[in-house]
Amino acid sequence: MKISAAESCIMEALWTRGPSTAEELVRETGEAQNWGEATVKTLINRLLKKKALISERSEGRVRYRPLVSRTDYLTVESQGLLDRLFGGELSPLVAHFAKHRDLSPDEIARLKRLIAELEDDG
Repeated sequence: MKISAAESCIMEALWTRGPSTAEELVRETGEAQNWGEATVKTLINRLLKKKALISERSEGRVRYRPLVSRTDYLTVESQGLLDRLFGGELSPLVAHFAKHRDLSPDEIARLKRLIAELEDDG
């Protein structure tokens, strides 16, 4: 399932807030993105059709809840990025960022710790 950048704003709000009504999602995402109510409701309907969300009636109101976890979404999206831009290889991605972006000493230390943990697990 492919979730667009706009749809991911709705999903992010649900992952953060938990089950929400359409009105709450309009307030949460609409204002930040400069979207009207119709746009937010269109995005909700697209996500329902993709089975990324489910609607549930609770206390007389319809609330939307994600069926896709944030972790699963990030895994699919990051793998897609690796596949499209770096032939599925992780090291060229890290090398790209290391060469084209100033890494802070903290970021370098975290990368070293991650590599050490991976070596210990392997």
